[in-house]
Amino acid sequence: MTTQPFLTVTHVAALESFLSGMGTVFRKFDEQDSGCIAYGLEVAGSRWFVKTASKPTGICSLRRAISVHQAVSHPAIVPLVHSFTTDEGLALVYPWVSGEVLYHPTRSRHGGRATPGSPMARFRALPIIRIQAALESVLSAHLAVERAGLVAVDLYDGCLLYDFDGHRMALCDLDEYRPGPFTLQADRLPGSTRYMAPEEFLRGSVIDIRTTVFNLGRTLRLLLDAGDDETQWRGTPAQLTVLEQATALERRERFPSVRSLADAWHAAGEQRTD
Repeated sequence: MTTQPFLTVTHVAALESFLSGMGTVFRKFDEQDSGCIAYGLEVAGSRWFVKTASKPTGICSLRRAISVHQAVSHPAIVPLVHSFTTDEGLALVYPWVSGEVLYHPTRSRHGGRATPGSPMARFRALPIIRIQAALESVLSAHLAVERAGLVAVDLYDGCLLYDFDGHRMALCDLDEYRPGPFTLQADRLPGSTRYMAPEEFLRGSVIDIRTTVFNLGRTLRLLLDAGDDETQWRGTPAQLTVLEQATALERRERFPSVRSLADAWHAAGEQRTD
């Protein structure tokens, strides 16, 4: 078992110089929309992902992430292994997981989801059995989220890390997940509009597990289509019908739980006609 090198670390002054002294910083992610900065660090042959924030909103998000990981664990969710403070804020430590995030939410906006050779385009071109297995990991992880009493917030393709060599899907950056239901106290929740439910844009609305069902429905819809225009569906007709219910604008028309969505999805997947 790999020894975690941060076990005795509770506070550091300057994070980047501390990491450079501890090992080799082989990646730096400093263009994230969130304002957080992350590092890939190698220490004694083991690799780690260290994420930090210095602004109040970012620190709040990372504190929420600690609570999320205390409440839920799943083989497909990249686990939080340590946290410590810095003079500027907070830092979280995760094991480095092989793979590529399906979409990078960077400020410079290099390329897009449909760009040839992009992670999303390559994922969508995989054999359907590979895609279905990856989506199963996403659903299974959210069954654990549901059991923990949490709801998804800011779930989108930037949270999905796919290993094209090992054919494994992992979930990361679930920092905005929180106990539900809750009442939205802002004009909107953070997230990608392509994945968000109508109530996530309405101050005073209730955010609950049916919101998560909508988010998952959009995730399944977008990842099992061959393109961004949603005209090249690769699943079964029955699965598409399931997703239409999952993403109904009227929340009462949606599946009442992730479990009921998963059950309907599995049953519909068995009705393949091709």
